[in-house]
Amino acid sequence: MLFDTHVHLNADQFDEDLEEVITRAKEAGVETMVVVGFDEKTINRALSLIETYDFLYAAVGWHPVDAVDMEEKHLVWLEELSAHPKVVALGEMGLDYHWDKSPKDVQKEVFRKQIQLAKKVKLPIVIHNRDADQDIVDILKEEEAHEVGGIMHCFGGSVEIAQECLRMNFHISLGGPVTFKNAKRPKQVAKEIPLDRLLIETDCPYLAPHPYRGKRNEPALVKLVAEQIAELREMEYEQIAEQTTINAKKLFGIS
Repeated sequence: MLFDTHVHLNADQFDEDLEEVITRAKEAGVETMVVVGFDEKTINRALSLIETYDFLYAAVGWHPVDAVDMEEKHLVWLEELSAHPKVVALGEMGLDYHWDKSPKDVQKEVFRKQIQLAKKVKLPIVIHNRDADQDIVDILKEEEAHEVGGIMHCFGGSVEIAQECLRMNFHISLGGPVTFKNAKRPKQVAKEIPLDRLLIETDCPYLAPHPYRGKRNEPALVKLVAEQIAELREMEYEQIAEQTTINAKKLFGIS
């Protein structure tokens, strides 16, 4: 069975055919998924989904691109939501230096506040990182995020950055890019990360794996990620599926 640790089934792209998408995921062996909400609309949708489907769980947080829109009331709300039995992590949170909607100093402040909240409510965190490797690592260290640990979501950094994250009690999650022909870094990371710290995800509807690159991604395609990692590590697909599922359930506290 497969565990997709990062889906956006709460995105508009799934409005028309959500039931069919879920059916295909089940048929592909996807047993459990974490739906990630990162602003008011997507968090509310995530909550609705986890109350409808027993195999869906949620992570709730505030995306760095929208950091400029976060108010104190949202932090209070996230703390309230953390008590929900099916909210298993805070995030996605982090830094995004690709888009310039939110100034870097605002992003950093919102990131720090969410780490501090996670430590207070004792939930792992889901990290979004785009073009901000060193600042992410520095803030995680300064805020002592190792106390809760979590996930480096859709990791695209170097093996060296991955090792730093591992030392801080983080898991490395790989998605569609590990299947891209020219994606040297994710492939190298896939080979070298300890198996008990490895997770898989789709980040659907984004980042569809080869040969669906550029199309809408969906949870069923997480199987292609697991197959690629198995090939890179010269292991059986079933071993990768089983171990990444065990890792995810342990991290999220799902029995």
